[in-house]
Amino acid sequence: MNDVTDMKNYYSLLNSDWNSALEQLFGDYLIYAPLKTGESIDYELIQNENIQEIIYNVPKPTTPLKTFFLPIKENLTSETPDSKRIIIGTPNCDIHGLNILDEIYLDKDYIDYAYQARRENTILISSSCFETLEHCHCMTYGVKPFSKENADISLAQMDKKIHLEILSEKGEKLISELQNIANISNSTESEVKDIELKQHKIENEIIANNTGLPDYKKTGKIVDQADNKTWIKYSSNCVSCGACATICPTCTCFLLIDKPNFEKVRQLDACQYPGFERVAGGEDALGELPKRFKNRYFCKYVWKPQKFKSLVCTGCGRCIEACIGKINKNELFRELA
Repeated sequence: MNDVTDMKNYYSLLNSDWNSALEQLFGDYLIYAPLKTGESIDYELIQNENIQEIIYNVPKPTTPLKTFFLPIKENLTSETPDSKRIIIGTPNCDIHGLNILDEIYLDKDYIDYAYQARRENTILISSSCFETLEHCHCMTYGVKPFSKENADISLAQMDKKIHLEILSEKGEKLISELQNIANISNSTESEVKDIELKQHKIENEIIANNTGLPDYKKTGKIVDQADNKTWIKYSSNCVSCGACATICPTCTCFLLIDKPNFEKVRQLDACQYPGFERVAGGEDALGELPKRFKNRYFCKYVWKPQKFKSLVCTGCGRCIEACIGKINKNELFRELA
């Protein structure tokens, strides 16, 4: 579907009716949505007692969407869970992050069946961002703060109502289920216009907040041309914790560990960890910190773009927020631009 508004794809229901409908779906689906704990917002399993606490239209749960499809650690030789689930409140930067994961793990010649099963069993309800955070820069890379594709439904909460826009066949089927159990009707044209005004307001805010930041293609060029002094300078505060890679919605490096009885365990890894490329005999191409630091930027902006069609950075800003050393990649890019 494109950006042209198709009114017949918009539906709405009162917040109370939406919550009642979700409760009726508990028997068929595991439902996850963002909740606030202290100062952080993250996905939690939704049950009767916390359904009123779901956070809508706020950017970026702490955990990236990828962990629902690539668990931190999993036994690939055990039976893949087949539970159907609905994930609510996913920002569009994370929705776009699934594109590169799909290219890698659903390659027709090397399908990852555990990943495939989780994708097929999941309905994604994305959430339009009606706020922006300091390090959000999705628009710089052409990613809007609301979904028009890739998700199954796009959600917006306004004036005590939940508005749902159908984006896929899965989304259409879920709306059909909701019509059987809830008082749901088409959104009005004025309601949809109000949603779109709010969406475009956030678009403009994100653009204004990121003046001077190069786009994705230009970033690849300046990264490729940067000298070693740049990597030494910006890696000086890096503590090799790997937070930038583990919190990233598109980083998916992993270890495959052999266990007794021919079991194989996949565990997510990070190129910033010491020993990431160490091989037998002790050789390590990324043994020096500046080389590991440089490797991550080349992977995202130079090497993967040469091989894949999808963005490998969607501008979520999590790596900046999670960095113990307070390293801001956007400051690096502005300096080089």
